[in-house]
Amino acid sequence: MSAAAYSMPPDTGLSRYLQAAHAMPMLSAEEEFRLAHLWRDKHDSAAANKLVTSHLRLVARIASGYRGYGLPLNDLISEGNVGMMQAVQRFDPDRGFRLATYAMWWIRAAIQEYVLHSASLVKMGTTASQKKLFFNLRRIKGQLNALDNGDLAPEQAAKIAEALDVPVHDVMSMNLRMAVPDQSLNTPIHDDGADQWQDHMPDESESHETVLADREILEMRKECLAKALPVLNQRERRILSERWLKDDPTTLEDLACEYGVSRERIRQIESRALVKLRKAMKVSAAARLPSKGATAARAEAHG
Repeated sequence: MSAAAYSMPPDTGLSRYLQAAHAMPMLSAEEEFRLAHLWRDKHDSAAANKLVTSHLRLVARIASGYRGYGLPLNDLISEGNVGMMQAVQRFDPDRGFRLATYAMWWIRAAIQEYVLHSASLVKMGTTASQKKLFFNLRRIKGQLNALDNGDLAPEQAAKIAEALDVPVHDVMSMNLRMAVPDQSLNTPIHDDGADQWQDHMPDESESHETVLADREILEMRKECLAKALPVLNQRERRILSERWLKDDPTTLEDLACEYGVSRERIRQIESRALVKLRKAMKVSAAARLPSKGATAARAEAHG
């Protein structure tokens, strides 16, 4: 089955599509059972196509319930058809229930996933409670006559949180996110269009000077480490390498077994080696710095 076969091309009128969907004959339980077996057992594509097309009116009815999210109905129906095809692919006729009962969950899931990804560039439903809020907040606000109130009153938020079994702060946050549409950074702030939102965003990236300085410090540390390593004996170098230079450090127990000593002895060798290495690196770093006399001489020469 191809999703393209059940999508709605732009030049197809929605009313014509809905008329065609309602003109599709309903299947009897016996015919549906026979077609489902043909698809499951023999992968008969004609049987699968008939199962899908006979339920297009169900898809249209479910999709109509999601028109309040500002998305084109034809897109909602196309996504619902994808869910319908997924339902047919997984339907087991021997379980004793009708395809429509099983398919409605797949149709809703496909449409809801599309709505969530289309409603905002920022993901709005990443948890089960957020999805529950996203798809039920408008309905419950309507029951409380709070659709046009903007910010929710504390008592209204509390009622919604209790009804949906979610935290109150999640209700307030989702209400705010749904009330404010996404804005392009290129949107002009003033009518003349000379000033855009992106012009007022701070650049939080590090400056070139900071990046260059960090790079030089890293190179200096690497050089000092290379010069300091010879102060360690072979065992100290190996223990530090196993304990500090591996993504999955070797345990004290494993090193103790390898060298035939206690874990505490390995820990003492490691600590002593670190002290020796740090001292040697400080000496190496100090040698790289100009002496006070040389610095004063250069300052005087450039004075």
